Amino acid sequence: MTAAKNRLIVALDVPSVEEARGLIDRLGDSVGVYKIGLELLFAGGLALAGELVDRGAHVFIDAKLLDIEATVERATAAVAATGAHFLTVHAVDRKTLDAAMRGRGESGLKLLGVTVLTNLGAADLVQQGIDHAPAELVLHRAMLANEAGFDGVVASGQEAAAIREAEGDEFLIVTPGIRPEGGASHDQARIVTPAIAIAAGANYLVVGRPITAAPDPRAAAIAISEEIAWALARQTPAGP
Repeated sequence: MTAAKNRLIVALDVPSVEEARGLIDRLGDSVGVYKIGLELLFAGGLALAGELVDRGAHVFIDAKLLDIEATVERATAAVAATGAHFLTVHAVDRKTLDAAMRGRGESGLKLLGVTVLTNLGAADLVQQGIDHAPAELVLHRAMLANEAGFDGVVASGQEAAAIREAEGDEFLIVTPGIRPEGGASHDQARIVTPAIAIAAGANYLVVGRPITAAPDPRAAAIAISEEIAWALARQTPAGP
């Protein structure tokens, strides 16, 4: 179960560090990676990231950086200094991606390119002036991230198989928009179950409300880890 647990990223999408700490305590040892997004980052989450790193936890800073090169480079360096394990950067152009690579330097920070947010569909892209289907744009941005030297991308499980085929086995795929079978979609447009995401080639799954809003978050996390383990076992060839 350890390997499966370490593929589960729980989104600490709460408004305060105190609430995040309470959720972390309830989750106990059921989670391998914690995601700190913009809501919590602006409420003291960067300091919490340092605390979690000091405790030996892996931290995913979901900053979704997108700015001029100097700002992206310096922001990436600041995140790297916390000891965080993952950082997200919008994979919209090489200037942004290359700046993040410079900012990472020789640190162990893994950079992930954000392809297309999982709450967006084709109509939303049209509003942005983008005349491409989500899957097509995801593949293009994954290619940009890989060529820039990024460790992987954040992408829907609906595009994971195509990314895996195009970018190879070493390229990480982190998949949000995960919902257990029968779970509510909330504000997500392109969702998949944990087993489907793993089968499609995802390395890590980001899960928020199905765990954090559950009556027993630890039990919910364990159930998803068990589904991840089941899916991984089905990928492993049987011995002689």
